[in-house]
Amino acid sequence: MADKPYPASKELYHRALQTIPTASQTFSKSAMMYVEGTAPLFAERGEGCYLWDADGNRFTDYVLGLLPVVLGYQDPDVDLAIKNQLARGITFSLATALEAELAEILVEIVPCAEKVRFGKNGTDATSAAIRLARAYTGRDRVAVCGYHGWQDWYIGSTARHLGVPKAVRELTSTFTYNDANSLAEVLAGRQGEFAAVILEPMTAELPKDGFLQAVKALTHEHGALLIFDEIITGFRMSLGGAQEAFGVTPDLATFGKAMGNGMPISAVVGRAEVMDLMADIFFSGTFGGETLSLAASIATIMKLMATNAISRIQGVGDQYMTAIKAQISDHGLNEYFQVVGQNWWPSLQPKENVRFDNNFTTSLLRQELVAQGLLYLNTFNLCLAHDDEEITRQTLQSTDRALARIAGALSSNRPEDSLMGPPIEPVFQVRQNPGSANKSNG
Repeated sequence: MADKPYPASKELYHRALQTIPTASQTFSKSAMMYVEGTAPLFAERGEGCYLWDADGNRFTDYVLGLLPVVLGYQDPDVDLAIKNQLARGITFSLATALEAELAEILVEIVPCAEKVRFGKNGTDATSAAIRLARAYTGRDRVAVCGYHGWQDWYIGSTARHLGVPKAVRELTSTFTYNDANSLAEVLAGRQGEFAAVILEPMTAELPKDGFLQAVKALTHEHGALLIFDEIITGFRMSLGGAQEAFGVTPDLATFGKAMGNGMPISAVVGRAEVMDLMADIFFSGTFGGETLSLAASIATIMKLMATNAISRIQGVGDQYMTAIKAQISDHGLNEYFQVVGQNWWPSLQPKENVRFDNNFTTSLLRQELVAQGLLYLNTFNLCLAHDDEEITRQTLQSTDRALARIAGALSSNRPEDSLMGPPIEPVFQVRQNPGSANKSNG
């Protein structure tokens, strides 16, 4: 698959650029994610854990739409639920029973959930949670840790703040994951002004002993609400998210991505006395009760439970982490690459080193993995369909071949010649893994 010209992707890319900025609706699905000319840019279809591009090439997909696909493309049970609902209608003039049914499921499985409201994406949910916290506390400031979407209140705290008013940007402060003292300093600096502390309770690394408990205590000590952004951890780390796994219950939490196996749906859940302010704040959208996504979410959660899918996905992750660590060592690449993260979301990524810029090694890694038929960005986004011995065997053969090629390139007289185009430039940095500059892009 190496050195394919991808003519259909190239043609579609230049066509789309005429009417769509970046030729994609999402930064992390755009051409800026891959070395120019070395990867597909447009998908044609997906089935199980496979994706076919516009040129007919098949890839084992480890991006999975940026994590929504948790069972696999075209999962028969989820698709059947969608088809059955499609025969009844999509968006109505009244609420449907599906809203209550899914809300009741979430209240049952998520520790902090007493009441629920739905949105269409993660930014909907996190922004609703922040508005609730501001309404409940009568305060404006927010402390953030992680990635929380594209709305002004969060993105203004990042390097991608173009178009966000300075007054809005100044209301958001950042603190460091696994460093409760950094949060204490932020909150003390504006005593009594913070409405909420929002963080991803876990992504690239485990929380240190007592960290989440300390965050909760500090947040409540300063009269703010604690919000767990579980857009990633929900329905992947465990059904009830990181709060279930670590036994720390926030005031509010947000869920999305894997909640509907690819259908657009998210949720903000939390304490009833806070959630009841939904009757007063304005969080209301035409498609909040869209039924195909509700039906898909119910079917997805039911299948996750019935198939023990989360444990099975984590088993695949364990195999990948063990095998790829050995491959890195076998190819003499311990100085340059590492496997980090947890079994539900493992990552093969470059280390910081004195010889090569991180953008170069990231670009080389993606280029060579795609050349071996693996669609990969920063992490192995796993789904139930990956739980197959043959897929595991083929994937690990592909990673071994890619790492062998990378080892050869890095040991050559001109390593830079191995890159077939300009290095990838990250959108912005959100999460920092130990020993690496891990980039996460929206």
